[in-house]
Order: sequence, then C-alpha cells, then structure tokens
Amino acid sequence: MKKTSIQEHFSLIADNRRDTKNKLHNLLDIIIITVCGVIAGANDWVAIEMFGNAQKEWLKTFLEIPNGIPSHDTFARVFRIINPEQFRKCFINWMESVVELKQGEVIAVDGKTIRRSHDKSNGKDAIHIVSAFASENGVVCGQIKTSEKSNEITAIPKLLEMLVLDGCVVTMDAMGCQKEIAEKIIEKGAEYVLALKGNQKNFYEDVNKKTLDSRKFSLDIRCNF
Repeated sequence: MKKTSIQEHFSLIADNRRDTKNKLHNLLDIIIITVCGVIAGANDWVAIEMFGNAQKEWLKTFLEIPNGIPSHDTFARVFRIINPEQFRKCFINWMESVVELKQGEVIAVDGKTIRRSHDKSNGKDAIHIVSAFASENGVVCGQIKTSEKSNEITAIPKLLEMLVLDGCVVTMDAMGCQKEIAEKIIEKGAEYVLALKGNQKNFYEDVNKKTLDSRKFSLDIRCNF
C-alpha cells in the first residue's frame, strides 16, 4: 500500500472559514495539532492547546505554524465548521496508510455509547460509535457514528466497506450475527467469528442441534475403538 504523509491525507478537507484573508492559522496546522494532541491523550480543546505549546518546536519541524499555536477557542470553532464526513474519510485513509494489518489479524468490531454525550436540553441523544479495533496493532482502524445502538446492524456494513480486511478475522457480538454482514466480510476477503444468542431462535436451535449431533458422532467413533 502506498504510504503518504499526514499532510497529504488531511489537505483534502475544505476550509469553511468565512474570513480567509485575515485568518491567522493554517487549517492543516489546526487539524494535525488536534490529531497529534488526541493521540497523546488530550481530551478537550484546552488540553490540545497545552499540547501544542508544549510540543511547538517538534510541530514546527513539519508544520508551518506562522502565528504560534492556536487558542483552544480557535480549535473548537474550526472543528465545528469543517465537514465531519470529509474528516472521517481522511482519517481512515491516513490510518490505513500507516497501519499494516497482518495475515490472520483479529479485527474486533464493537459498538459503544459515549458517556455524557447526550444533550437533553437540545433533544439530542447520546452518541453511539461502532469501531473496528486491530488487535495486533492496538489501534482503531475505523469507526462510524450511529444515532442509537439498534442502528448498529445498518452501520456495520458501511464500516466494513471502508476497511481493507483481506486475510483478517473479524469478530462481533450477537448484534452483528446477520447474513448480510457475514456476506460483506467474505466479500472483503476476511473470515468471521460471530456470537449467536437465543434471540435468533431457529438459527440458534439449528446450530445447537448440529453441535450435539457432531459430539454424538465423535463419541460413537471413540466407543467403537
């Protein structure tokens, strides 16, 4: 896979700021400082600003930073107006270029609700994220947001479509035990291990029966010997 720099990947994001003539900071600088800050453990805009100031000399080795590190308000304001879909695609493409998935690597797909992400005053439910975690690399190689947990079934195929999974093993809980999802994993050149629960009654009973028949067959063979 061709590897390109982080700047090349995120340069595809459109600058939606109105005042483009008098802007003090490059959009690319703001985005990359944020990404690096989050990787380093920063979890809010103030922490990202602090990270930028602490690592300013290092950041200047590959960023322009013409007017110093942006304020936390600037980081927040810019990320409110950039296109989230563009950012998501750029981030996933960048991750795929720097993470080399090994043959047989386990990709764990799971959904989690982000704590305190709801906004009851504005009628907004909590954010639910479906992520694909590469076990050997120890990184999330892709994720997608859904409005609620029940929408995982429709979100998972979209997430799988984004990823390069050839030769990997995809694991999921019972929510992902769907024919369409299994077909998508095979289409992407991967194997799958899916959990099966009693909520899929007929399928669950068929698997149990086949398992019992298989055990009985093995026992008969041992008894004959």
